[in-house]
Amino acid sequence: MAEHSKLYVTKERLSEIEAELRNLKVHARKEIAGKIAEAREQGDLSENAEYDAAREEQGLLELRIHKMEVKLMHSTIIDESEISIDKVGMLTKVRVLNKKTKKEATYQIVSAEDADFEGGKISVSSPIGKALMHHVINDNVQIKVPAGVLEFKILEISR
Repeated sequence: MAEHSKLYVTKERLSEIEAELRNLKVHARKEIAGKIAEAREQGDLSENAEYDAAREEQGLLELRIHKMEVKLMHSTIIDESEISIDKVGMLTKVRVLNKKTKKEATYQIVSAEDADFEGGKISVSSPIGKALMHHVINDNVQIKVPAGVLEFKILEISR
């Protein structure tokens, strides 16, 4: 995540992030501290692979905790009931028709951290997400992607 970019989340998603952070700080830290203590009991730390592995795991955990804290600092809560469906925007769902394949797809526009293409959640910063933003129903949108150009028609916008 860029150092000062905003993360738009629902209250529910914010609660999930806070719960995960609490779990990492309490349970994961305790578990790694136990691994480090156990490895220390084995003697010479200079040639102790288990100690080195536990310390590396601790470093990765602390990095993950830091990233989550930054994410929380830059989070902005969006009330889903106030999301406008006049045009495509953050957290809206958009049903589109691929004009070439004649197949429909539904995507929800989310932050990069919440993107899950298989789950239908695309990042606002992805080529498709960027191109769909601010369009309205019946707009035709051309999207440059690595595989070429997609042409979508917006069929529906919802929450």
